Amino acid sequence: MGKSKNQVLAFDFGASSGRAIIGYLEDGKIKMEEVYRFSNDPVTVGKTMYWDTLRQFFEIKQGMLKAKQKGGFKSLGIDTWGVDFGLLDEHGVLLENAIHYRDDRTLGMQEEVFKVLPKDRVYNLSGNQFENFNTIFQVYALVKKRPWLLERAETLLLTPDLFNYFLTGEKKAEYTMATTTQLMDAKNRCWSQEILEALEIPEKLLAEIVPSGTTVGELSEDICEELGLEKAKVISVASHDTQSAVVAVPTQKEDFLFISCGTWSLFGTELKEPIINEDSLKYNVSNEGGYGNTTTLLKNIIGLWLVQESRRQWMREGVEYGFGELEQLATKAKPFVSFIDPDAPEFNTAGNIPKRIRQFCARTGQAIPETVGDVVCCINQSLALKYRYTLEQIETCTKKTYPEIHMIGGGIQSKLLCQMTASANNKKVIAGPVEATALGNIAVQLMALGEIENLQKAREIIRASEDTKEYRPENGEDWEEAYQKFKQIIIKEA
Repeated sequence: MGKSKNQVLAFDFGASSGRAIIGYLEDGKIKMEEVYRFSNDPVTVGKTMYWDTLRQFFEIKQGMLKAKQKGGFKSLGIDTWGVDFGLLDEHGVLLENAIHYRDDRTLGMQEEVFKVLPKDRVYNLSGNQFENFNTIFQVYALVKKRPWLLERAETLLLTPDLFNYFLTGEKKAEYTMATTTQLMDAKNRCWSQEILEALEIPEKLLAEIVPSGTTVGELSEDICEELGLEKAKVISVASHDTQSAVVAVPTQKEDFLFISCGTWSLFGTELKEPIINEDSLKYNVSNEGGYGNTTTLLKNIIGLWLVQESRRQWMREGVEYGFGELEQLATKAKPFVSFIDPDAPEFNTAGNIPKRIRQFCARTGQAIPETVGDVVCCINQSLALKYRYTLEQIETCTKKTYPEIHMIGGGIQSKLLCQMTASANNKKVIAGPVEATALGNIAVQLMALGEIENLQKAREIIRASEDTKEYRPENGEDWEEAYQKFKQIIIKEA
């Protein structure tokens, strides 16, 4: 079969770093090479936390130059986190850097929104999980606190759509990203007139929604001249990084569970239509768009950010641990001693996470994790048990049971978490691929270019391209007893 003629370039932005990765088909497998990596650091000015939007675009240019040295590219696609956006004026000029989803401008905005549009109505329209950082609450913060900025704005573009505009001059809203805003009508797959009118958000701000895999345009003449590049297509991939990762779940089954595991844990399943009912509202489960106009029923759970932020705290205290070392310390700790709710409000912001974990355990009458290993063990066990708690909610909503869980993304490099997840959920775990988001981004581009027939074929190719590892449940009675304790803590805290 040999190597395909179409080499594509994927940009995968995470919360702290980004990468440029070249991909192509060769002998029925997707081959990848990382050509550039860069930091992606927020910048706080006064009391506002911004993304460094122009620096991010600079790094995209650097990635394109690196890819040029590796033989160029026929197309490029960008995936990022959801919800955040930039505002453009009538001349297409960026009004200010995008504001970070962890900024506190949205505190109290849920209550303000529900004064004008009841919570259950917002959910019945959008189908989205309620999170303070959702675009709806970010924009409503502007309506209430900075209306003059919205008056100057002509267009709102979510992060990958904003970069696509910088590259091509075309303003489009990619479907999977649009569904993270809580401004869409989930059933009709369009912007919700009712939500926009109730919250006094100008409809003109929102661009035309296009399906994942749409060619937005080509690199502009200015970009090509500046960087010495040939013309290339700019493709709106499944631009929400979670949905790029879901494309790469290596299964041929119609019904499957996945955990996209990294800074966040996204636990869900793929459906043909959204599920919006009393159960999904009660459990605060999200319906988000997927490739091919599918719906992903999922729950956002704080993930390994708890370990990452704890590690940063220990570094501030003068001790630097590697992630492998932290995992080893956790395996030596006594199991099932104490648990936290990973999604408790005190764990949402940066700072001294180990201290907050100890305070949570003290408040809930548990043994306090004293050592580094105790803390990391507590985090991993609590994540695995929160997955079980979420599994039961997903199965209730779909009225289906699932024999296995696919874990994908960088977090699966934690063998401890994978094994704990299998044991806590009493299900086989299939871990892999690690590079799910990049593979999904590349696969969508190759489908758009006609090199891969469809999503089913893409997943077959990805399964052949990457190794997976299976984990089987262990110590079932101990984990069941631990889950009952964990559930009592969750219910009492709620």
